[in-house]
Amino acid sequence: MKFTDLINQNLPVIIDFYAEWYGPCKMMAPMMEQVKEDYSDKIKIYKIDIDRNRPLADKYNIQAVPTLMIFKNGKQLWRVAGVPGKSELKKNIESFLN
Repeated sequence: MKFTDLINQNLPVIIDFYAEWYGPCKMMAPMMEQVKEDYSDKIKIYKIDIDRNRPLADKYNIQAVPTLMIFKNGKQLWRVAGVPGKSELKKNIESFLN
């Protein structure tokens, strides 16, 4: 599936730009699993390894990892670099569910 197909869904789509070797990205993994469970039928989550997808990371100007972005119908609605708090992430997800 192409990236444009991923972000053009009617559901909110979280894109997690990460690096496998980077500690904070590893710290985010359990939180993202919990979010996936909490919102299983309401959102989609995709992880993009910046080392394997450098052109895409460059296109979206990913300067730090992790960087989370929420898209819906192809529009970027939210973006944060670094590890957000779980409550911040959930608040933003819930604001885009309608």
